[in-house]
Amino acid sequence: MKKEDKQQRAEEIRKELSEARSVILSKFEGITVSQDYELRRKLEEVGGKYRVVKNSIIERAAKGTPVEAVAANLHGTTSLAYTSTDPVALAKAITEYAKENAVLVFKAGVVEGRVINLQDLNAIAALPSREELFAKVLFLINSPAQRVVTALSAVARNLAAVIQQGVKEKKFHEAASA
Repeated sequence: MKKEDKQQRAEEIRKELSEARSVILSKFEGITVSQDYELRRKLEEVGGKYRVVKNSIIERAAKGTPVEAVAANLHGTTSLAYTSTDPVALAKAITEYAKENAVLVFKAGVVEGRVINLQDLNAIAALPSREELFAKVLFLINSPAQRVVTALSAVARNLAAVIQQGVKEKKFHEAASA
């Protein structure tokens, strides 16, 4: 690859890394073509991208981005998985794939500008999805209103039950005519 091509590739990757909310660097020695295709498909489903890039290009591209801290001194084969959308979905997809395929090994990562280790990645992957969080928040917002409505309707329902019971037992008398 010519020097100009490497520089252009590094600039493309720098732009993508600077926009990414989550970047995961992995070692992938021994991955088959079908495994690589499956991983790319899974990451695309969650809005992620996957690239195999030379370490020198990653290091050059990471300069000035949050990924710079983890891109220095990379060794061996390295792949980038990144997303500008949902970091939790990317973490889930990567960890699920790594559990099924031991050829993919976590090296380092950055989520929302913070460097993470393997334990952090697993913790992020264990979080509920964005949709689940929205559903929980909406439930919590709606819950107090439902309780108020239930309490108010209970007062009216109880009053009606007391009146009905009083009518049955003939506790109410017509007012005497004067």
